Formats: sequence, C-alpha cells, structure tokens
Amino acid sequence: MAVAGSSAALTGLIFVGVSISLERILASHQLPSRAMQSLLLLLTVLVVATLNLIPRQLPFLIGMEILVIGILVWIITLRSDLKALPKTESKEKKYIRHNIILTQFAVMPYIISGIVILLKGTDYGIYCLAPGIILCFIKAVLDAWVLLVEIYR
Repeated sequence: MAVAGSSAALTGLIFVGVSISLERILASHQLPSRAMQSLLLLLTVLVVATLNLIPRQLPFLIGMEILVIGILVWIITLRSDLKALPKTESKEKKYIRHNIILTQFAVMPYIISGIVILLKGTDYGIYCLAPGIILCFIKAVLDAWVLLVEIYR
C-alpha cells in the first residue's frame, strides 16, 4: 500500500512539473518523451503494487500480469527513447543514452519478475520486483528534477 501511495504522490509531482514548464518541455525534442516515460514508470509501479494487493490471487495470474505490463512498458519506453535519440543534438546524446540505460534497468526487473514467478512461484519472483520499483522511483525523481529545475538552466 505504501508503494502505491508513493507512486501516486510522485505522479502528481510530475504532472505539476509538466504543467509549470509545458512550453519549454514541448520545445524540446526529448523532454516530452521523458515526461511521458516518468509518468508511465510511476503508473507501472502503481498498477503492479495494486494488483499485488488482490487477496488469494494465483501465482500464474500475478506472473502473467507483471510480465505483460513489463513487456508493454519496455516496448513503449524503448520506442520513445529510440525515436528521440536521432533528433537530439550531439552534445546531449550522452545524457539521452544514460537516460535510456536507466529506463531499461528500471523496466527489466518487471519482466524478470514475471518470468520467475511463472517458473518458480511468488516466493522467488516477487523479490525481483524490488529493484524495479526502486529504480522507477529514482528515475521518476531524476525526471522530476529535470522537468522542474534543470529545464530553466
């Protein structure tokens, strides 16, 4: 429940950051996708945490839910990153690459967790979620910083 509440609060922070700096964000090639990814990662945490609150859910269903969500988020984030990369100036490409790597590290634990839950059960697979949740929070806070502070430098 705490994870779901935290992700909902951080989602609100991203919305505030986007609304305050909307013109500057839309003027950039990579910031709209970064804002979208941040919201998507927090929504992923919220949905997965909420699904895990359902009592007596079968491990197969938990594994499938997490795996499908992980794959969808992975496809969406990777596609938006790869779409923004060619449009970015060469001096900023390093930051975009770092952002892509961090996003991938945040999303992959969901896919791994879903697979492990399907193969071994929730006793093992649920532990794979923790790094993904923590990295999603870190990525979202970094994105919020960029959308609220760095955009004005």
